[in-house]
Amino acid sequence: MDASIMALVRRYLPPGAKLSVVAEPYRKAAVCVADMDGDGIPEIIAGYKWEGQPYVMIIKHYNHTWYKAATIKGPGYDITYLNTALVTGDKAMDLLIGWQTGAIWSELNIFTYTDEVLNKVVGGVYYSRIEVEDMPGKNGKDGKAEIALWQHDTGEAYRVDVYRWEDGKLISAPDVYPYYFKKVAAYYEERVKEEPQAAFYWYYLADAWLKAGMPRRALQAVDAALALHSSYPSEKELLALKEQALSKSRMRNVSLYPARIKEVGGTKWGYINSMGNFIIPPEYSYAYPFQENKLAIVEKEEGSGIINEAGKFIVRPKYDFIQPFSEGLAIVQDKSGSRVIDQQGREITAKPYAYISSFQEGRAVFQNQRMQYGYLDVEGREVIPAIYTYANDFQGGYAVVKVKEGEYALLNKKGGIEERYPYAFVGTLGDGLLAFQETEQGKYGFINKSGQVVLPPSYTGVQPFQKGRAIVNVAEDYHNRYGVIDKAGTFIIKPQYNDIEELGEERFAVGIPVDEDKPFVGSKYAIYDTNGNQLTNFIYRGVLPYKEGLASAYDDTNTFFINTSGRRASGWPVVAGMGTLSLEGEVIKANVDQRISYLNKAGETVWRENTVIPLGGTYEVQEKKYKPNKDYLVYYPQVSGITDKNIQASVNAQLKKLSEVKDIPADIQLDYNYFGDFDGPFFRKHLLVLKLAAYNYPFGAAHGMPTEIYPHVDIVSGRFYELKDLFRRDVDYVAVLSAIIEKQIKTNEKYSYVWLDQYKGIKPDQPFYVDSDALYIYFYPYEIAPYAAGFPTFRIPYSEIMDIIDTGGAFWQSYH
Repeated sequence: MDASIMALVRRYLPPGAKLSVVAEPYRKAAVCVADMDGDGIPEIIAGYKWEGQPYVMIIKHYNHTWYKAATIKGPGYDITYLNTALVTGDKAMDLLIGWQTGAIWSELNIFTYTDEVLNKVVGGVYYSRIEVEDMPGKNGKDGKAEIALWQHDTGEAYRVDVYRWEDGKLISAPDVYPYYFKKVAAYYEERVKEEPQAAFYWYYLADAWLKAGMPRRALQAVDAALALHSSYPSEKELLALKEQALSKSRMRNVSLYPARIKEVGGTKWGYINSMGNFIIPPEYSYAYPFQENKLAIVEKEEGSGIINEAGKFIVRPKYDFIQPFSEGLAIVQDKSGSRVIDQQGREITAKPYAYISSFQEGRAVFQNQRMQYGYLDVEGREVIPAIYTYANDFQGGYAVVKVKEGEYALLNKKGGIEERYPYAFVGTLGDGLLAFQETEQGKYGFINKSGQVVLPPSYTGVQPFQKGRAIVNVAEDYHNRYGVIDKAGTFIIKPQYNDIEELGEERFAVGIPVDEDKPFVGSKYAIYDTNGNQLTNFIYRGVLPYKEGLASAYDDTNTFFINTSGRRASGWPVVAGMGTLSLEGEVIKANVDQRISYLNKAGETVWRENTVIPLGGTYEVQEKKYKPNKDYLVYYPQVSGITDKNIQASVNAQLKKLSEVKDIPADIQLDYNYFGDFDGPFFRKHLLVLKLAAYNYPFGAAHGMPTEIYPHVDIVSGRFYELKDLFRRDVDYVAVLSAIIEKQIKTNEKYSYVWLDQYKGIKPDQPFYVDSDALYIYFYPYEIAPYAAGFPTFRIPYSEIMDIIDTGGAFWQSYH
């Protein structure tokens, strides 16, 4: 520091005061020079001790004279940090002071300086080490400083986080983690060299590599910690960190993303790269994301299979259903039951089971044909026999099973019973506690692993404890009263809300009803922290769990990311409509208003679904969107290229009507949610067959009601064909088709779910559709089968009914 400045500072020190010496960012006298008030004239800031108390003064220059403009006394007994930086704004410097309150602890205060007054904007933030700099994020440096705080844990280990000023407070800044946590990782690399048996150093090294964006290195470090079998950190904490690293590794490994296109023949799925180009052509009826093992589940007409990143089938599409891989194994299902396969597609179970859950901690629940439950190991062996009436997944080395009515037990991985619980219900283990009911219709409380009652039954609904908090409901009717309790049963969030969702990263989404008289309609959410502090107003319609400081949220208009303060995260895209955003490898996936698109980190769209289906020549089907209300959304088809524009207008008006495009009030809360969409399953010659599918869900109902309509449009004449138009006028097509369908129901096992006594034949205007080979007759849910059966459909080849088809008629000729 310039000698003249030091002399000036000493002139203004009180008698007997001594300048403090700070150690960070390097050892020096606690003196700095900066323009604090933005007037273009630098002030001198100095920290000193006087009569055992720490002080900071500002010396200002005005009209060729220096004078003491402000003085503040701080907490503690000395000053460890004194610096200026652009933290809260982008013009005037802020003053950052670390007041020493303990041997290795300081309290951070941040002050703005206006009108010769120091205004404290941050206080009560404690740290052991500090670094302040403008750190580069995904878009480079922004000209404002971030603050890295190191908080002492044990030995020479520190918990580290990086903060920035936003929305009037300091919040985490995960976008700069990749830059800063490489420094943190370098620090812990040295610590593990010095003390390789200290598991906590390995833990913090893993955490640093994870935040630095290097999950594979994080996995190596956490595995090293697990191998030490140390009591601190606990195995549970290490496994949780490992799961985060695996998840991040999975995301980084993603290079192909599922995408769909509409074409003649229906919607097809394939995989694009981060540039939006199809690498695996769209040829599947559905495509799931690639997993960390670089395999993806796909569906084709013949069944579900598994492909690699080259699009080659590892498992042919022969199963009815395949669950995602978990711990290197997947559950497959066909008509004979469920089995386990490995990553090469080999079935490792000796026989099929009625049910198998995904693997958790090396065990999978199975159910045999006698409805009894046991556990399989990763070799497909029954390691815990099926002797229980119900079984839960293993968590933290234990699983809760139901032995019989009124008795539950806690098992270890070998099947040994650790504890028995004589209750009507016992839930899964969460944070050392289990929910229980004394009687079948009774209220819920919590017991510990030993079965001792910790919280007596007083709740009408509960969720497992996580990190010392549990969501509970105390409502006695349909008006929910959700709250959050701690392990002592104290309400951290009062039980007065319509819904509460656990978001992770010490955050909750707390919901109030959209309509007080109809709470089942839905909620508006605010963000709360786990100490019960409300961080936002009730402004969100939906929020997903946090991942690395970001959560997807939406309101009535847009979808966006929010940070842990609950505010919109700056620098991330905002997409019009309601839905979700997710970070997927190198891109951001937007599933908004039932449409998928992919964006790069700058918010530029790299791929979106097509809105035009070419039919050949001048003909095409264009997708139009109708969303008059947040709960009413329809994508409907419009045909272009018809020569006669009057016919085209008439066709399109009818398609709008069939698609339920009608007047819906914009500013009222509907009692239902309606979504309509379309496909183009068939086009030949000048017959266009469209599929108009919709789902109407009355709020509060057990389920909604789907509909399907297949308009058969002649794009030359504009005529909409009916079932009767396919047949000769002199035949009773209703009787003929009814008899064929009745025979299929009676003789084809495929239709064993149909209620034969409810089948009374078809109606003259029975719903139908055609393709090049057959006529298809279908029924609506509940008509002749359970709701779960969907739309029972019967295929009738033309060869069976050629004698009654009017082959010279307009309908038949439109596609022959």
